[in-house]
Amino acid sequence: MRFALCEWKEDFAPSLAQSANDARVGRFLRDGFPYPYTEQDARRYIEAALRDGASLSRAIVVDGRAVGAVSLTKMSNVYEKNAELGYWLSPDYWGRGIMTEAVRAICREGFDACGVERIYAEPFADNAASRRVLEKCGFALEGVLRKSIYKGGMYHDSCIYARLRTADNGAIQ
Repeated sequence: MRFALCEWKEDFAPSLAQSANDARVGRFLRDGFPYPYTEQDARRYIEAALRDGASLSRAIVVDGRAVGAVSLTKMSNVYEKNAELGYWLSPDYWGRGIMTEAVRAICREGFDACGVERIYAEPFADNAASRRVLEKCGFALEGVLRKSIYKGGMYHDSCIYARLRTADNGAIQ
């Protein structure tokens, strides 16, 4: 399926709200991702993405509609050469390879644009689909943090995955 990674624009708010307004989307995301997800939530997200200079954030667009998001947030202080990867996709588009390609693309762009050496992600340990995306994109499992997440009244383990800019031979991984 063809998709594009686009800079956010206000016109995406209605389709973003429609795509994000599914309880399955936020199941494995941080609590800041609301459900139900309204058009006002979408507008707030887009405004924040446009003004946040520490992030590289893109809409995943299919047929002119925002159906997901992928972003890198550059860290600071002693972690300034790291960026955290975050992503989600409307369930209508799961299983089509879109997220794997979106993650590959944002990582390529991010290593150059953010000047980082390491991109990492912290998926829930029981989110097999998200972990599979990371593994397909060359991320390595660095560890499992037991009971590190408390969501919906339950504890969950999380994983730390990371991808480095260069392998030992100097090639972008």
